[in-house]
Amino acid sequence: MSVQLLASYIILGLTLAAPMGPVNSARLDKGIKNGFWNAWVVGAGSMIADGIFMLLIYLGLVKFLSMPEIQVFLWIFGALVLVYSGVESIVTAEKVDIQAATRNKESLLRSFMTGFAVSITSPLSILFWLGIYGSILAKTAAAYGTGHLLIYSSMIFLGLALWDIIVASLTTGLRRFLSDRMLMGVSMISGASLIGFGIYFGIQGIRALFF
Repeated sequence: MSVQLLASYIILGLTLAAPMGPVNSARLDKGIKNGFWNAWVVGAGSMIADGIFMLLIYLGLVKFLSMPEIQVFLWIFGALVLVYSGVESIVTAEKVDIQAATRNKESLLRSFMTGFAVSITSPLSILFWLGIYGSILAKTAAAYGTGHLLIYSSMIFLGLALWDIIVASLTTGLRRFLSDRMLMGVSMISGASLIGFGIYFGIQGIRALFF
C-alpha cells in the first residue's frame, strides 16, 4: 500500500466534493452569513449523508436505491428541500447585515441539518455515489482484495473533510471584505442557485413519474 495510492484517494475525495452543487451553495450561504463554523457544519452534515450512502453501497443495498419509486420520491422531496432552503436564503438576505450576522448567528445544529437534508435528499448524490464509489469498490476489491476497502474509503472521506475546511476558511476570509450590499447579493445568488437545483430536481421527478 503506497503513499501515492493513498494520496490519490484523498485527491479523489477532494474532486468529488469540489463541483458547485446544492451543498456547496448552502455552505457558501451559511459561511458568508454566519462564519467558519456554520459553513463547516453544513459540510459535516453533508459528509454524514455521504457516509450513509457509502455504507449502503458497501453493504450492497444498491438495488433499494435504484428502485424507480424510491428515486421519484427522492427527486420530489429533494426539490422541496432545495426550493425551501433557497427561498429562505433569499428572504433572510434582505434582513442580514454583517454586524447583525456576527451578533445573531444561526445555530450550528440548524446549519448541520441543512447540509444533511440537502445531501441526503439529493438523487444526484445517490446516483453520483452509486456510479463513482460503486465502481471504486469493485476496482479496489478486484485489485487489492476486500481488506483494503475500509482504508481507501477512509481516504476518500478525508478528502471530503479537507474540502469542507478549505471552503469554510475561504468563506470566512471572503466575509471580511464584504459590504452589506455584497453580502445580500451573495446570499441571493446562493439562494437562487438552490432554487434552480430544486426546479431541476422537480422536473426530473415529474419525468420519472409520468414518462
